[in-house]
Amino acid sequence: MELLNNIWSALTTPNQTLINVILFPSAIIETILTLFVFTTVFNLKPSFKQNVIYIISCSILTFLTACFVPSPWNTFINYIGIFIIIYFIFKTSCLQAVFAGIISTLLIALVGTLIMNPYFTIFDITYEQSETIPLYRIIYLLLLYFIVFCITLLLKLTKYKIQMPDFAIDKKSKKVLSINLFIGFITLFVQLIITIYYTDVLPVIITFLSFLSLLAYFSVSIYSLTRIMKLAVTTQKLQNAEEYNKTLMILHDNVRGFKHDFDNIVTTIGGYVKTNDMEGLKKYYIQLEDDCQKVNNLYVLNPKLINNPGVYSLLTTKYNEAEEKGIKMTMSLLLDLNTLHMKIYEFSRILGILLDNAIEASSECDEKLINIIFRNDDKHHRQLIIVENTYKDKDVDTEKIFNKGFSGKENHTGLGLWEVRKILNKNKNISLYTTKNEKYFSQQIEIYY
Repeated sequence: MELLNNIWSALTTPNQTLINVILFPSAIIETILTLFVFTTVFNLKPSFKQNVIYIISCSILTFLTACFVPSPWNTFINYIGIFIIIYFIFKTSCLQAVFAGIISTLLIALVGTLIMNPYFTIFDITYEQSETIPLYRIIYLLLLYFIVFCITLLLKLTKYKIQMPDFAIDKKSKKVLSINLFIGFITLFVQLIITIYYTDVLPVIITFLSFLSLLAYFSVSIYSLTRIMKLAVTTQKLQNAEEYNKTLMILHDNVRGFKHDFDNIVTTIGGYVKTNDMEGLKKYYIQLEDDCQKVNNLYVLNPKLINNPGVYSLLTTKYNEAEEKGIKMTMSLLLDLNTLHMKIYEFSRILGILLDNAIEASSECDEKLINIIFRNDDKHHRQLIIVENTYKDKDVDTEKIFNKGFSGKENHTGLGLWEVRKILNKNKNISLYTTKNEKYFSQQIEIYY
């Protein structure tokens, strides 16, 4: 009986030691909740290892700031820390990391704003008592976490999610989003200060109105975010449609040309056959094959085959650029681009740099050729993307070309392949092998899964 009395006394009287003990498990629970929130909203599928690292990192950060940094600055540091941890552990874009951090902390802040004043009123306590008396602290945290969990579960069941575009959005949209995020962050911080210092003296109706205004602001902000994302995707699709229309027009003209010349082609072949001029027929066939290959390449430039908008736009742009410079570009696509085991944004950057270099190098050659191959290697659990091109400088050093500032051309920064190596260093499952022979300079991207 005395033991129970002692436990009850410890729980119902100010006890900073017990409050500190409660801090660590509450930090773990809150971290798991934030993880559940942003992975649900953004439909992320992190690995078990990523989840564990995130939970440990954020829990330690929350615990340390709660112990050694006064309120509300500890929460401010936590917000910044969560953004950084999400960015590096889950390898998201900077924009997505900030949004993930804000949305997860926002949900907890909103629920806290809604329940804190009624909670103080029901138990007839002050903010200071809720922070120093363990029983009140435990009840408040359990209530807060339960409501946040229920809301997140509802979002998961309704399959609500925000789809971030897998390509770089335009500068104007990025500027609008950045301003919105900054204002949202300041709003959250100001609300946190009000909650800490004035919640227990404000009327319930004022607290409720504050909650409604916050909810309205962030609802409109999230709606605007969703609309901007949809607009960015739609704009990209329209650009791809324009590129595809150009491809279709060229393909149509080539097919019409073949149809118009068909009788002449057959007659010419017949002439070689009748005279048994096999050497002449072989030369004629090679020339005819070049035109056929051009039509085949245009057929490959199809958004249904190249089923990623960003990569499709990149390939059509580079193909047209190569055509203008008289470069013959062939493509073989035996890979579903939606299954790439890397960020499509980083993949597009690497591919764009390699294609730029290939176009520049082959344009100097008498035989201007670029071959691009996308294929699966199921045996070795990898995806291969190969870019090979003819080149003039047979003495090029395949190691030095990746050094910062290295370039064999005047007025070139030499940063392209250096940037490629930076991206490769961030991704442990991606390799790039550079080889050369008498005819081709080859870059082979290997993505392991």
